[in-house]
Amino acid sequence: MFLLLELKGFGVALQMSTTTRVRLLRGSGLLLLLLGTVHLVATPHIATLIRHTVSKAAADWLVPPMLLNHVLVGVLLLPLGYLTFYAAPHSAPWALIIVRSTALTVAALPLTLLVLMGVRYFDAPLFVIGFVLVVAASVTLLVAAFSNPRPTEAE
Repeated sequence: MFLLLELKGFGVALQMSTTTRVRLLRGSGLLLLLLGTVHLVATPHIATLIRHTVSKAAADWLVPPMLLNHVLVGVLLLPLGYLTFYAAPHSAPWALIIVRSTALTVAALPLTLLVLMGVRYFDAPLFVIGFVLVVAASVTLLVAAFSNPRPTEAE
């Protein structure tokens, strides 16, 4: 079975096969790598958009911190995705710490984006792609990182 919910007292325990858990965590790592790549690809487009929509003086003031932010976030997403992918098949405490802290961090992103930015940027295709990727990664990571691995019949 893909996912099993068990009610234990007042809590709920998620269980899934080890194979499914590893696949979901690795898929999430790949999504984070893709999100970092999309972030870096969008960087020059945003700089161009700023330069074409504001005065030269304003662009000179706005573009450098925007470039720093986008490059920094894009670059940081790449090792986050790699570490999640790498830790996925391991059950050691270090691997659980990596996937669970990544899951909680990524889960905070969609809500933070909506609270701080609103919905006015959903007309931009790269923003929508990035947002959809982070929501998909968040849900997948949370389910996989906090489920209890259940060995499959073959294991």
